[in-house]
Amino acid sequence: MPIDPYAWIEKSLATIRSANWYRSVQAIASRPGPAIRLEGRSVINFASNDYLGLAGSDRLILAATNATQKYGTGTTGSRLITGHRPLHRELELAIARLKKTDDALVFSSGYLANIGTIAALVGKRDLIIGDRYNHSSLKNGAILSGATVKEYLHCDIRDLTTKLQECRDQYRRCLILSDSVFSMDGDICPLPELLAIAEEFSCMLLVDEAHATGIFGATGAGCAEHFGLVGKPLIQMGTLSKALGSLGGYVAGTAPLIDFLRNRAPSWIYTTGLSPGDTAAALEAIAIIQEEPERRTSLWQNVDYLKQLLAESLPSGFNLLPSDSPISCLQMSDADAVLEAGRKLKEAGLFVGAVRPPTVPTSRIRIAVMATHEPIHCEQLVKALHCL
Repeated sequence: MPIDPYAWIEKSLATIRSANWYRSVQAIASRPGPAIRLEGRSVINFASNDYLGLAGSDRLILAATNATQKYGTGTTGSRLITGHRPLHRELELAIARLKKTDDALVFSSGYLANIGTIAALVGKRDLIIGDRYNHSSLKNGAILSGATVKEYLHCDIRDLTTKLQECRDQYRRCLILSDSVFSMDGDICPLPELLAIAEEFSCMLLVDEAHATGIFGATGAGCAEHFGLVGKPLIQMGTLSKALGSLGGYVAGTAPLIDFLRNRAPSWIYTTGLSPGDTAAALEAIAIIQEEPERRTSLWQNVDYLKQLLAESLPSGFNLLPSDSPISCLQMSDADAVLEAGRKLKEAGLFVGAVRPPTVPTSRIRIAVMATHEPIHCEQLVKALHCL
């Protein structure tokens, strides 16, 4: 009898379930916003990355609808063949103006932007060194590139320096990778120090601005603007799917860099172009964040208020991780505890992220604040946490 070559899948699923790592989707049946319909009931939403409340904006919906009526629902091919539309270039130029870079390139997702860019920039003769807590797309892009991959301790400049001193001269090129805002912790990378180290050791530096675009900096350009590093030799990647309320990813940088990626990034060359609706929505979102800075003001007021409430009265059983962003994480003892906390909070009408390994090293409740939250939402959340 031949052995069933797929039998291992059920065994693997059983292992995932026994470790409390099993995941399933939860259906939202409403527009995004501070209050949503989740599995048939209304809940306050603290699980979203829609930091500025734009994903449900009438302006974005109208822009997407108009673009769909004009160009159709899909682009039907890669942008080098049939998939390019004038909207794509308009969006790239808008991103470049926002980021104050020479140019930008739009990908069909942030994940594709990272894996394609990394694979294009380095190869088997090169070194990648990344923060241990980097997003999966950075880690997998590094693996796919074929380069030698090393990690440094989270936000630890001393450890990064030591590793570069030990091995930088053994490789042709070196690429340093870091999130700017770490999505499952809420802290920010030491970007000025990373840039200084990159220059000292002749390294390229790619920073993932997925959770910074639109909300950090005087104009919402991200952490590069926040730290006063506009015009510095950075490769800035980001997404259109968080604060910009749409879908897709981008890379912004020098004109030669972007021209090179158009010719060498496989996840751009061989992927269908971003849909007209998503492209137009992102373009409208960039206009809104420049026209309505009060959205960022409201966001940071809400962030400060929630942090004040948590600082005054942190519920027992939680450890509040350091954060300088709209993301607050309450560390818990294990996966069982965080899943139970998430379930009880949902019963109380509050939707949060119950995150556990292997996504993160330790289990935690992830709370994401939005500009459209009201003070009472924050108060209800903290009250519910005390009832767990």
